[in-house]
Amino acid sequence: MSTWTRVLGIESSCDETAVAILACRGNEVRRVKDLVTSQVPIHQKYGGVVPEVAARSHVPETVSLLTQALGRRGLGSFDVIAVTQGPGLPIALRVGIEAARVLALLSGKPLIGVNHLEGHVASAWLDPANRRKFVFPLLALVVSGGHTELVIMKDFGDYRLIGETQDDAAGEAFDKTAKLMGLPYPGGPQIAKLALAGDPNAIPLPRPMLHDGTFNMSFSGLKTAVRLAWEAGQATGIKKEDVAASIQQAIVEVLVHKTIAAARHARVASVALVGGVSANTVLRETLGARLRDELPHVGYLPSDRKSITDNAAMIAAAGYWQYQNGTRHDWKKMEARPEWPLGVR
Repeated sequence: MSTWTRVLGIESSCDETAVAILACRGNEVRRVKDLVTSQVPIHQKYGGVVPEVAARSHVPETVSLLTQALGRRGLGSFDVIAVTQGPGLPIALRVGIEAARVLALLSGKPLIGVNHLEGHVASAWLDPANRRKFVFPLLALVVSGGHTELVIMKDFGDYRLIGETQDDAAGEAFDKTAKLMGLPYPGGPQIAKLALAGDPNAIPLPRPMLHDGTFNMSFSGLKTAVRLAWEAGQATGIKKEDVAASIQQAIVEVLVHKTIAAARHARVASVALVGGVSANTVLRETLGARLRDELPHVGYLPSDRKSITDNAAMIAAAGYWQYQNGTRHDWKKMEARPEWPLGVR
């Protein structure tokens, strides 16, 4: 029986500071520590994330969370260090990376720089029910505030991008249309809440690139259409609930249509839904229903809700995959990679 590998994960790519320790052995995972602090209350006053403010907040939070996670065992608490190296905000990424470099120097333990998007894919693997169905080839819909991608995963660490947004990410479209309507940051949850009482067919909004024959997407035109509808509706008493429901319906329809098409084309064994926007209930349920109806042989692996937003457990899990593949990085040379595509080493 192989021994357990304890992986210390550190995440600071945007506005969550997170530290976790996972104990991993083969397909077994135990969450030893899983700590996250969010900066959402700080950034709400600005209507979005301010990089300099995020980085300043990461510094004391990283120290505090590491102190809590390592406890009395200190450097003996882990065997491997995994840190988000990119993509993300450069100044924020560097906080976590510097902490990881210091720990690698002091402990002599291996250091692995993790792609944040691979971390999101790994978040689906953290769910025990999903691990039993984590079969390759796997299609991952990675959908968050900064990224919307369709990725084929042939094995742990082996990725091929087959589709992505050509402009705005889906999460960005949610947030910017919410801001247009005067809703607080982050906008996605606000849109989803209002949509519960709205008519998804009330406002005719575009579905760009829906039938273009590719697996790419576009959401910038949606923002323009919402602005025009919102401005025109001010005189006729347009309902925020109807606008929200229509926005959500348009985004979900595009995401689900492209994912089903990609899954059918690539003949995948399973589909993972990951990233912050995967918290959207309509998206989760619609994609699951379409897969059951049209591709019943394909496993559906949505991230469990506690692993959806940025966290360090997912970074530790992806770090474990890379560690098992023999990946090691030199702490002396590690730098932030703010524009790091998934699948590029």
